Amino acid sequence: MYLVAAEEIVDLAEDVVTGTPCHSRWTNFPTSNLSHHGDACCEIARQWLGAMDFAQLNGGSLRSGPRWIRTKYEWGPSKWPLHWCEALAADVIDCGAHASLAHEAFTARGLTSLRAQFVQDYGTRAVDQWRTRWASDEASDHWLGDGYIYHEGNALLIAPGEIKLWDGSAAFWLNPEHSAGYGGLLAVRIWVDDQSQRSPSLRWGSHTIPVGTWHTLGKHPAGAGTAG
Repeated sequence: MYLVAAEEIVDLAEDVVTGTPCHSRWTNFPTSNLSHHGDACCEIARQWLGAMDFAQLNGGSLRSGPRWIRTKYEWGPSKWPLHWCEALAADVIDCGAHASLAHEAFTARGLTSLRAQFVQDYGTRAVDQWRTRWASDEASDHWLGDGYIYHEGNALLIAPGEIKLWDGSAAFWLNPEHSAGYGGLLAVRIWVDDQSQRSPSLRWGSHTIPVGTWHTLGKHPAGAGTAG
């Protein structure tokens, strides 16, 4: 789900108090990045991804979501660090790996893709089930809070200053109006490596999202931000 180094960052947030923003647990969370062995195994894997995406696109719109990635790779636990060759050889990968592969596909098409981080509301029952599944695979569950989850996707530039948000693990474009209820998007951060090279904000539907910082959406239920 994220770089191993992030675990130490999140451990510092274990005592987040009720009433703080839902994204507080993941304030300093980095995006997940696939590692490269520096050898042919990973380079061939990256080249295969680009060729496969081109074949699956089959003349369709360059801005269409790479749904074939979710069809081929089920969403589930991954252990990090994760290398390119390991991710593409797996049957199951988590959202960080899905977002990494989608980013590579969009970029290979010549599009501007930025990494996106989400906080979504799924309730305690779903979170408890996922916590059990991740534990059974001995994978870290730092992406799970108390009814809230950290998730990763992509922000695709579709016009000057305007984006769409792609959720590769679900293989659909997020709805700008869905900020409440099960799966509601409560907060988003558009990740940039160099803030000076990007616009200060981007439009997503009716939302104006400052780049590089967490931005909350809609109303949050009481208790938002309690760390699990």
